[in-house]
Amino acid sequence: MTHRIVLLHATPVAMAPIHTAFSEIWPEAELVNLLDDGLSIDRAREDELSSTMIDRFVRFGHYGYDMAAQGILVTCSAFGPAIDKLAESLPIPVLKPNEAMFHESIAQGNKIGMLATFGPSIDTMTQEFDDYVSEQGSDATLETILVADAIDLLRKGDAESHNRLVAARAQELSHCDVIMLAHFSTSRAAASVREHVSIPVLTAPHAAVKRLKLSILATGEE
Repeated sequence: MTHRIVLLHATPVAMAPIHTAFSEIWPEAELVNLLDDGLSIDRAREDELSSTMIDRFVRFGHYGYDMAAQGILVTCSAFGPAIDKLAESLPIPVLKPNEAMFHESIAQGNKIGMLATFGPSIDTMTQEFDDYVSEQGSDATLETILVADAIDLLRKGDAESHNRLVAARAQELSHCDVIMLAHFSTSRAAASVREHVSIPVLTAPHAAVKRLKLSILATGEE
């Protein structure tokens, strides 16, 4: 049975990494891409996620559900509360971009480092991480470094410079047990980061696809 997965994108730079992850882990899935890059543009102008933005995101997700989605995966990490509200309103799995990566990270230890490139996402991701470790009864702590300018270079098509800037900051987290690359777009830098540190480096796309596949197939629909 083919499973239709709707991917909600708030930036085009997240699209290639998640398609790569699906091709390697779950190539049988039928992917539908919905992109509203205005979401990330407008989110960057808000210090906190507004109720207007949350409602807009939920409408976006419901459009995806109306396409006969059997699962929804959000690829942008700056909309945590909106994803929660969307998930509460739908009868299908709705996966945050980083929850699966959080799960893998705390299995590696208690000192978790994170390299981020989109500043507005850090507060929501930190809150999500703290909530997750509390639910799991873990003592894990998170240390985050924002790599300024990297995402702007990526948006201009300069992935090489993006990867170089991200990797250059990795050594600052070498005292951690594991490093997470915060965004789907940041996963492009994984190989470069691993050249600079000896600790595990986790990416969100592959972890998310594995978790979503298990969730959907566990419903017995296959």
